[in-house]
Amino acid sequence: MDHIKNVLRRYFLGGGKVLARFRNYNIALFALAFSSMALALALVFFNIVEQVSADFVRRHAVSSANAFSVHVGSQVTLVSRAANSRSVINWLSDENNDEKKLLAYEKLLEIIAELYSDNLYISFGKSLNEYRISIDLSPDDIRPFSVLDENNPNDAWFFYCAASNKNYTLTIGIDHLLQRKRVWLNYEVVQDDVLLGIISTGLEFSHVARELFGHYDRIDMRGFIIDKNGLIHMDSSLLGDDDFLHHDFEAKIENKIADPIFLAALRAHLDGVDGYFGGKSENAVIHLSSGPYHGATIVPIRFTDWSVLILYGASSLLGISAFLPVFAVMLLLLLLFALGTSAISYRLIFSPLEQLVHSLARLKERKEENIYGVERDDEFGDLSNTIQDLFTKAHYDALTGIHNRRFMETNLKYIMDLLSRFDGVMSVLMLDVDYFKKYNDTYGHEQGDACLKLVAQALSGSIIRANDFIARYGGEEFIAVLPNTDEAGARLIAQKLLESVQALNIPHANNAAAPYVTVSIGVTTGTVTHLQDWTDYVKRADEALYMSKQNGRNRHTYLDFTNE
Repeated sequence: MDHIKNVLRRYFLGGGKVLARFRNYNIALFALAFSSMALALALVFFNIVEQVSADFVRRHAVSSANAFSVHVGSQVTLVSRAANSRSVINWLSDENNDEKKLLAYEKLLEIIAELYSDNLYISFGKSLNEYRISIDLSPDDIRPFSVLDENNPNDAWFFYCAASNKNYTLTIGIDHLLQRKRVWLNYEVVQDDVLLGIISTGLEFSHVARELFGHYDRIDMRGFIIDKNGLIHMDSSLLGDDDFLHHDFEAKIENKIADPIFLAALRAHLDGVDGYFGGKSENAVIHLSSGPYHGATIVPIRFTDWSVLILYGASSLLGISAFLPVFAVMLLLLLLFALGTSAISYRLIFSPLEQLVHSLARLKERKEENIYGVERDDEFGDLSNTIQDLFTKAHYDALTGIHNRRFMETNLKYIMDLLSRFDGVMSVLMLDVDYFKKYNDTYGHEQGDACLKLVAQALSGSIIRANDFIARYGGEEFIAVLPNTDEAGARLIAQKLLESVQALNIPHANNAAAPYVTVSIGVTTGTVTHLQDWTDYVKRADEALYMSKQNGRNRHTYLDFTNE
């Protein structure tokens, strides 16, 4: 750890290669930008107030987009809870099981209580049956009210969501229950990369729409919400009308404004849409050369691939258009400085750092053995090599090469914390090499170490799921942790581990269970809660291991997990 601190101290306070290049480039760019900006600021100093009006329009657009984002984000969070609920997943996996339906119904009512809408719609991926869940329906009333049809345009939302590469989609369609247009949030329910179904809810936009477009009632201002294809989903000029929410997928913003500068900027913005906008999406201010409007602002909406577009006339700018050339120069200088600094920073610092962080994450998930930068001859190389050395020592057993007890304790706590949030199931296996002391006495400790290495490799090779792992607990004892694994799955893994060690066929003359090296295994499975401690599972697995030894070894014994 001290070595890492020294490396970081030399990087940030010293004169390393990366820091020196970054600092020199920034000084040169800053000197150029500062001298140019000083001249520009002198020209616009007495007219600076003029730009407040344009900034107000942009800020209002950002505020409108944020209001939309907060609404969508809160609903996505709630529906995500439902989609990841174990009870909902269980029902979608077994549609005709009334007991599972009841448990899912109770969970969904909790979600509905916090939603803006009073209804949720559940569509099953296998049967294509669609159910309505509402507070005014009892569990006995919950029956399929329709079967989705790929050839029915009204059901296109389901197949569009299922074919997308996103967790959820937003569409606009008719709520046949309320007989009006609504924005729909459609969220996938997935288990083991298999689509079980989709949960849908209508987002209540009446109050959000008033908040978004209530200020755009003047003739010189108009607001739209458009998607990544330029299709208009909301139009402030239709606020209060039934057509305020467009759902015919024919009205495009290009047909409303013919200004070539606007169309070029709009196309550049739309072409840059890749997935849903994150928290740092940039907005755009466009000066129009023709038409009734003098300017436009485009602001992306987080959690969606939609954007808020505001058009404003000359009176909204309070005469700032006279200073647009100078203002454009300032923006250009700022843009050049930002782009130059960003490009250099990314190339010298942030790109290597991003790759380092990414490789560390993959190393933690056991998807890679090395981290980025170990071959570099600069500070990143020093840091990468130091981290890799410390990571190996901290998480891997020096003798066997598999995970050690420290890794097991840390990750078992982390896994239990995640599983306890939705009552997930976990299995823990305790393994012990049979009569290992006699093996050491017979063949020597050097051969005993070689035996442990072979056993560890066999056990590790039998654990193939990404989130499962096996670690050396101490001496000849090993621990296997299997999140989201029930009793049946744990028993299969235990048998597989027994057979993998037997297949080594390592001679053991003093093994009363077999003429070769074997292991005994204790297995326990339980539903994880926040009241449990990881040691409870290890203790229970150890009790099961003791029973395996008492019953002749070279076997596995299962005990249900209890908190007693």
